[in-house]
Amino acid sequence: MMLTGLCRQMWTSPVINNGGWIHEYMANSMRRDSPQMKRIQQAVKKAGMLVVLGYSERDGASLYMGQSFIDTNGGIIHHRRKIKPTHVERTIWGEGQAESLKVVVDSKFGKVGALNCWEHLQPLLRYNEYAQGVQIHIASWPAEFEMPDPQKIAWLYHETGEASYRASQFMAIEGATFVAVASQVLTEKNLERNGLTGNPVTKTPGGGFSMIFGPDGKPLAEPIGDGEEGIITAVVNLRDIDKPKAFIDVVGHYARPDLLSLKVNEKVAKHVVVD
Repeated sequence: MMLTGLCRQMWTSPVINNGGWIHEYMANSMRRDSPQMKRIQQAVKKAGMLVVLGYSERDGASLYMGQSFIDTNGGIIHHRRKIKPTHVERTIWGEGQAESLKVVVDSKFGKVGALNCWEHLQPLLRYNEYAQGVQIHIASWPAEFEMPDPQKIAWLYHETGEASYRASQFMAIEGATFVAVASQVLTEKNLERNGLTGNPVTKTPGGGFSMIFGPDGKPLAEPIGDGEEGIITAVVNLRDIDKPKAFIDVVGHYARPDLLSLKVNEKVAKHVVVD
């Protein structure tokens, strides 16, 4: 999920028209140490869950696409940011630094990892996560829709919910990991609030494609409607990962590090360095 929601009008209106609502959006973006976050942490603790919370994070006067990992005790055990906002997103959100390359945490439920939206299309970032031993991956996505009428607008298939669904499913296959897809939906009320009325791309209610995939890519839950808000569940056994891993372990027996390898820079860049 992503608190504050993804401001989709950045895709449908000129940047010069975005000055008005962006200030309201900034005011509603959540600080990591805010009272609102503490309320969420208490709710997670009460539920005894591990939650990967996606939100528009405010830090000073800058916004980031944040993901906080909140454990069963209510503590934030890790926090990362989308390392490269996509396309026009870069006019609103900043980039995550090297600390965001850590994408997997240990928990009582297993090794849990997470990426945000089109980070799933960055092969090196996916490989970096596989190397950290992910067992349950959380795939955070905004609302995305079916292909619009080509007579009304030229559109790309990779900008559809179906494409994002398949990208998440492919990660389950490639990484031999469980993948829980959490997507947003767009309602009629939010269509108006976001200035998207009459847009040929968005459909209300719609945009959702949540699913849980097994480590062989098989869907494990009953799908819900693309405009329906709900909770999908699946009972999983982490030992089931061994079965597909016996065929394909891209950071193990199915790799050739003598020929192909990944270099990761874990040094965090600082705005100011004092010698």
